[in-house]
Amino acid sequence: MYSIEVTPAADRDLDVLKNRMQRRDFERLRGAIRGLAGEPRPQGVTKLRGAEGVYRIRVGPYRVVYDILDDRELVVILKVARRSETTYSR
Repeated sequence: MYSIEVTPAADRDLDVLKNRMQRRDFERLRGAIRGLAGEPRPQGVTKLRGAEGVYRIRVGPYRVVYDILDDRELVVILKVARRSETTYSR
């Protein structure tokens, strides 16, 4: 079992989303984050290029970006955001 740690920036992201999302969607998002403790690399995970150990999962229209520290059995949530047209633009 991995521990989950949420960075202050991701915590702010979640606070903002909590007020903008329907409750059931927010609970689904929280459940997906909690699920990372049991399976930090779930089906559908994407490893981000250019960053060591950083992954992204999709929960509906939302993205959770996180770092996995296998040696410490720790998942660090870095960012939670709604995907938009500009999310992945360069």
